Amino acid sequence: MQERPVALCHSHELVDGGPAVAFDLVYAGQTCRAFAVRFRGGVHAYLNRCTHVGMELDGQPGRFFDDSGRWLLCHAHGAAYHPDSGACAGGPCRKGLVKIQVSEADGVVRWHTAYNLQPLEF
Repeated sequence: MQERPVALCHSHELVDGGPAVAFDLVYAGQTCRAFAVRFRGGVHAYLNRCTHVGMELDGQPGRFFDDSGRWLLCHAHGAAYHPDSGACAGGPCRKGLVKIQVSEADGVVRWHTAYNLQPLEF
């Protein structure tokens, strides 16, 4: 199956350390929520699934960063993740977040499909 980019949002919608843009996709045959954030100028996207318990990270829609804007934080148990890699940074996380390839060009952010990541309409 060939990978392809899927338009997600306009670049200006993602502000460094600010709210995420959420989107739905099919991961390993299941509909899942995902999110994209901007951190230190770069755009990063992950499945919205804490590796500690498997629940969504954001307690309030679009809010993934801690108050310092330095970590992605699970609202339920405090697992912390590096925003640029998704790696576990502390707390009860077992491993890193599932990273989704993204690109940004001409003012548009796109996420990229993979063998286990497909758009809902697929």
